[in-house]
Amino acid sequence: MTVTIRPPHLPEIGALDKRNREIFREVVESFLETGSPVGSRTLSRRLNNSLSPASIRNIMADLEDAGLLHAPHTSSGRLPTDRGLRLFIDGLLEIGDLGEQERAEIEARCAGAGRSFEDMLINASEMLSGLSGWAGLVMAPKLEAPLKHLEFISLGDGRALVVIVGESGAVENRIIEVPAGLPPSALVEASNYLNARLRGATLAEARRDILAEIEEHRAELDEVTARVVESGLAIWGGGEQKPTLIVRGRANLLEDISAAEDLERVRHLFADLDSKQALIEVLELANDGPGVRVFVGSESQLFSLTGSSMIVAPYSNSNQKIIGAIGVVGPMYLNYARIVPMVDYTARVIGRLIG
Repeated sequence: MTVTIRPPHLPEIGALDKRNREIFREVVESFLETGSPVGSRTLSRRLNNSLSPASIRNIMADLEDAGLLHAPHTSSGRLPTDRGLRLFIDGLLEIGDLGEQERAEIEARCAGAGRSFEDMLINASEMLSGLSGWAGLVMAPKLEAPLKHLEFISLGDGRALVVIVGESGAVENRIIEVPAGLPPSALVEASNYLNARLRGATLAEARRDILAEIEEHRAELDEVTARVVESGLAIWGGGEQKPTLIVRGRANLLEDISAAEDLERVRHLFADLDSKQALIEVLELANDGPGVRVFVGSESQLFSLTGSSMIVAPYSNSNQKIIGAIGVVGPMYLNYARIVPMVDYTARVIGRLIG
């Protein structure tokens, strides 16, 4: 399993001597267990008193000078910095493995989501939220891949549902207004007309060519059906289609707030989840190659999740082309050893089901 990419100018874990590395590991592992600072006396007990609290304080001071630990308050213990947590993840984290029961649950939840590709992604994000205890998120692909099918479905009252299916398996639905009293045959005719022309084309290509054909009066459509076709294409707009961000389990992020700084962190996190675009840009970084990516705290300038971390993995279509990403977001003390393989396996299951 490929995990993350080392940022530039980050020291190797081997640069720390054995004693410093041991104390550093204990500080980070205590933080991941409790989310709280750890003091020298606690560390001494964790090490069976093999080092005195005074010796441990000296070592922690050296690690603080190296930018790997920090003290949130003058009299408190130490926490890893974003930089220190990154060093631990890249050099000391021991990735666990999923049990057969967890694998079976992931398979069942993804496969049982129904025929809709979007339903499968929503179910996968809900499942990751439940298994991790934090928020699950999925970036659904843009509909810029070749299209497979389009259909108009009457909803009555002058409305119709437009369903577009991409060759990747992605499904998007929109509701449009249609002339009152429109006969069902007009929707069938509009669907047949578009399907004869859009297969293998992207949405932008289909929109451009079909609207040009209608404009030049070359389309064998009556006026009402032509208006339905134009409405169905126009509802997606003429520009590049944006990925869709699906987030489930936000309430989990509120369950472990114990201080004002925790509340501020969650407030920033919710703002980023609401704005979506910055998070989509971060998720698109996961599409650079296979494997799990771990974004720690404020190390990415694309979003403001100081005090939060995100674990994401890309998923591919049947042509092994990366089309989206799935992951978990939560506080920096995520259970990385458990969540990394969980996210990785879920991404691979989605790719297999798409295929």
